[in-house]
Amino acid sequence: MPAVPAGYTSGGQINKPSCFDRVKIGFTMGFTVGMVTGIVFGGFTGLRYGLRGRELLSTVGKSVISAGGTFGTFMAIGSAIRC
Repeated sequence: MPAVPAGYTSGGQINKPSCFDRVKIGFTMGFTVGMVTGIVFGGFTGLRYGLRGRELLSTVGKSVISAGGTFGTFMAIGSAIRC
């Protein structure tokens, strides 16, 4: 199924995403980018300190949630400003 464009028509009317929908999409995209960044930097930092196994996964998990939440929040705020 193809993606729906931003100004799709439904019954002859043009429907655009609401401001809240844009903020949710911004947070989701930011959280995803932050998660990838957290995996990369948290993984390299843990390996540099010599962590292995559960210690490494715990450190990477904390950095993923932290980076994802931070970047997602900033993207949501930026999306809200643009509404």
